[in-house]
Amino acid sequence: MNKSEKVAFVIKKLGELYPEIPIPLDHSDPYTLLIAVLLSAQSTDVRVNQITPLLFDRADNPYDMVQLSVGEIREIIKPVGLSPMKAKGIHGLSKILIDKHNGIVPRTYEELEEFPAVGHKTAAVVMAQSFGIPTFPVDTHIQRLMYRWNLSSGKNVVQTEKDAKRLFPEEIWNDLHLQIIWYGREYSPARGWDLEKDIITKTVGRKSVLDAYYKKLKK
Repeated sequence: MNKSEKVAFVIKKLGELYPEIPIPLDHSDPYTLLIAVLLSAQSTDVRVNQITPLLFDRADNPYDMVQLSVGEIREIIKPVGLSPMKAKGIHGLSKILIDKHNGIVPRTYEELEEFPAVGHKTAAVVMAQSFGIPTFPVDTHIQRLMYRWNLSSGKNVVQTEKDAKRLFPEEIWNDLHLQIIWYGREYSPARGWDLEKDIITKTVGRKSVLDAYYKKLKK
């Protein structure tokens, strides 16, 4: 298979597996999504979805959030990890939203990445899922699969994002990045990987990855 054939196979198979694409993080608007994505750093979506109802019951908008102290926010979000940094980020970005944006979440990388604790990936998720702007957020699943599928060098997330945007049509970026995440979780995880179930990697995978998998099985 050449690269264009691999890309076509990936798109086709993911479309068959995930015709309906669930959003991993529970939210009700751009602000609650921004907070949920911030909380998901080095945590799981399941854990975040358990904690955000408790937080949003107290404050689901920036005006209510700044009424809480950093310590109060930290206590609520402690189970997701990195709570000191995340609590400061949530409180700080909420204040900036009020002071600079009239409480409305902006729609650009430049404005979103000005907020504390908000990086490129978080900004991309908010732009894609809240505003429908074509982006291609790269998480650990996408980084791993783009390498396994020999569609990117795997050097860093910046390069992987560039490769994904170059290879896949812009009109499907927002759906495709979610489909890859779900596929990575269900069929091609980092641990407990069963290549026989991972039809995409088995079909288009990098030779070195496939060789390493079968070598490990023989041990």
